[in-house]
Amino acid sequence: QVQLAESGGGSVQAGGSLRLSCAASVYTYGTYCMGWFRQAPGKEREWVAGIDRDGSTRYADSVKGRFTVSQDNAKDTLFLQMNSLKPEDTAMYYCAAARFCCRGSTCYGPRDFGYWGQGTQVTVSS
Repeated sequence: QVQLAESGGGSVQAGGSLRLSCAASVYTYGTYCMGWFRQAPGKEREWVAGIDRDGSTRYADSVKGRFTVSQDNAKDTLFLQMNSLKPEDTAMYYCAAARFCCRGSTCYGPRDFGYWGQGTQVTVSS
């Protein structure tokens, strides 16, 4: 069992920055694929960024160049540094864990992640 707890959300103006944190109850580095997802009202949950068990990172095109995912291995904490925020980034942000990032040809599919945090709200105003 993996318990996850996000923090760091808030309200910012467009162009601002936020840093989200996700504390895990177990040592995740090398064991779990970790991902950040978000869900806006009326929309499906979408993948944002992720870090594989070997430390490699991937990003959705919508956030590439603006968001950075990292992991503090000593503290079992996952981070998402979000810069140049846009109103369309407004959503509930979740961290999640899975044994593997990819299933077949699909990577970071929300249905493949079995452990989820409670989410933290990010609101970006124009």
